[in-house]
Order: sequence, then structure tokens, then C-alpha cells
Amino acid sequence: MTKAEHLLHLARRAGAMIATAESCTGGKVAAAITDIAGSSAVFDRGFVTYSNAAKVAQLGVRESTLSAYGAVSEAVAIEMAEGALAHSQASLTVATTGIAGPGTSPKGGSASPLPGAADRPSAKPWNSAHGGAPGCGRRRRSTRSTC
Repeated sequence: MTKAEHLLHLARRAGAMIATAESCTGGKVAAAITDIAGSSAVFDRGFVTYSNAAKVAQLGVRESTLSAYGAVSEAVAIEMAEGALAHSQASLTVATTGIAGPGTSPKGGSASPLPGAADRPSAKPWNSAHGGAPGCGRRRRSTRSTC
């Protein structure tokens, strides 16, 4: 089972809707989810916010956070996840930011995006009872968490 299949299985079981907020992955997380039959039952939408301006306009990431920590930071990943939560019908969001692509490192990029996640306080707990989020540690109900 892939991570996307596992995430969909857990979301179905928890009654959660998913949204993604992506920067360096450019929509690949949403694509991996929506490539799976039946994903529309638990996938609400995806935001691709490659530029800082898009992060601010679409997700409400604060310019002060971008200035203080940079786009590739835990703080921005968390604000992206929270912004996706606020601007969607989702009860669980996954965000990625990082350095990727040609010319970003001597070897042509990094395959290690920095993830963030958020869930609505009113949502069912996303914790060991649900198997945890794939690729992440076990989670307790929280509006701020990183994998």
C-alpha cells in the first residue's frame, strides 16, 4: 500500500476530508492522492503555492513569517497547512515546502520536502486509533503539528 493509499484509507475510516498545500512538490502530493479511484470521497482540494506571493494570497501565510524564517521552514509549513484548513472544506491538511528542482543544489535538487499538517479541533482525533498519518509520527488532536 502506498502512502497515498494509506492516507485515503485512514481518512475514510476517520470520516475526514483532505486538502493539500504544496510548494516545492508542485501538486505531486495531490496528484498521488487523486490518482487513486474513490479519492473524491475524501479529497477536497489542493493548493499549489510555489511563490511566496501565492502562499500569502491563497493560504494567508504571513509575510512576517516568510521574512523571519524563510519559505523553507517549519513555521511556513504549519501556516500553509492551517491556511489550507481555513480555505477549504477539509478537516485534515498536509503541506509541503522545501528546496527542489533543477539548479537548487549541486546534484539538481532535494527530494526532502519539509511537511506540515493541521486538523480541525472539532474533527475526530487523528492519532494512533486511526493509525496515524502516513510518514508521520502518531498525532494527537492539534491545529499545529509537523511530521
